Amino acid sequence: MSLLGRHATKEVARALCIDGGNGDVEAPPANAFDFEVRAKDSLQTQDSAVGRPSVLVQGTLLAAFTLMRSLHPLIIGMSKVDGAYLYDPVSVPLMECVFSFFFGQALALQSGGFSQWKQIWTPRPFAIFSMIGFIYAIGDFLELKSLASVSGPTYMVLSQSKLILTACMLKVVKGTRQTGLQWILLLVLMLALVCDSLMTDLLKRHEQIKLDPDWTPPPDKSSTIGVACVVSKVFVSCLGAVLTDKFLKEYKDMPVYMQFAMMKIVWISCLGSMLWMNAASAPPGAPTGLFHDWNVMTVVALGSFTLKNWSTTYLLAILDSMLKNIGEALAVLVTYFIVIFHGSFNDVYEHEKFITVVLVFLSVSAYLASKSPRANGQLRR
Repeated sequence: MSLLGRHATKEVARALCIDGGNGDVEAPPANAFDFEVRAKDSLQTQDSAVGRPSVLVQGTLLAAFTLMRSLHPLIIGMSKVDGAYLYDPVSVPLMECVFSFFFGQALALQSGGFSQWKQIWTPRPFAIFSMIGFIYAIGDFLELKSLASVSGPTYMVLSQSKLILTACMLKVVKGTRQTGLQWILLLVLMLALVCDSLMTDLLKRHEQIKLDPDWTPPPDKSSTIGVACVVSKVFVSCLGAVLTDKFLKEYKDMPVYMQFAMMKIVWISCLGSMLWMNAASAPPGAPTGLFHDWNVMTVVALGSFTLKNWSTTYLLAILDSMLKNIGEALAVLVTYFIVIFHGSFNDVYEHEKFITVVLVFLSVSAYLASKSPRANGQLRR
C-alpha cells in the first residue's frame, strides 16, 4: 500500500474509532493493523451499498416476479383441454424465443441505433450468452422428458433441491456465501416445499376416493431414467440461473434486452430441433406443424411465457438467482389464494394445505429477514 493510501486508510480508521457510523463511541483498536482492517471493511460496505438498488425497488421487482410466476402455471393449465395439450408444448416457448430475439434487436435499434445493434454480435459476450441459451434449451428438453417419465409429485419433490443447489453454485461461481442461519432456513424452506407438494397429491387422492370409494391410485410411473432427467434438469436450471446472474452483472454496461437477444439464437435452434423431432415421431394422421391446434388461450400462454422470461432476466440482472428461487417459493402462496378465492377454479379450502403454505411463507420471510443489512450486522457482532 502506498504512503498516501496508508494515510487515507488510517484517517478513516481514526474516524471509525470516534464514531461507529450510528453515533456510538467505539473502543479504539488494539493496533495499527486493526485500524486498516476496519477501515477497509467500512469502505467495502459503502461501495457495496452504492450499487445496490433501494429496498422499495427490490421489493417491487420481487413482488412483480412472484405474481407472474404464480399466474403462469394457472394460465398454462387453462390452455389445456381436459388436462392435455392439443398444441405442441414446444411451440409456445419456441415462439417466445423468436419474439424476444427480434424484440431485443428492435429495442437496441430504437435506443442506440445501428451502432448499439452491432454490439449484440460482439464475439465474447455473444459466445457467453449463447452458451447460457444453450443451457436453458437443454433444461427445456430435460423438463419435457422428466414430465413424461416421472409422476407429478416425484417431479415436484426433486425440484425443490434447487434452493440448496443454487446456494452451493453461487458460492463456487460468484463467491457468494450464506450464513449458518441462512443454510438452516434454506433447508427448512426446501422441506416446506416438499411437504406442500406431497400434501397436494394426498388431498387430490382423498377427494378422488370420496367421489369413488373403489378408486385405487395408479402405480407410480417414475423410472430411474426419469429421476435422472429430473435431477439433471434441476442442475442445468440452477447452473443457467447462476451464470445468467454472474454475466448479466459482469456486462452491466450492456442493456439487458441485448443480452437476452444473444441468448435466444442457440435457444431457438435447439427448440426448433425438438419441435422437428416431435413431428417426426408423431403417429400417422396426427396433426403436426408449428401452429396446429392453437387458439386464444395458446396466445395468452405465449404472452405468459414472454412476461415470465423477461421478468426472470431482469430479476437476475438487478437482484440474484437466490432471490429468484425465493420468489418462486413465495409464488406457491399466491397461487394457493388465487385458486381458493377465484370463482373460476373449483377448489376448496383445506386446513392441511393452508398450514403447509403458511409454513412456506414463514420460511421465505425468515430467509429474507436474515439477508437484511441489520440482521447481518447483528450476526457479525
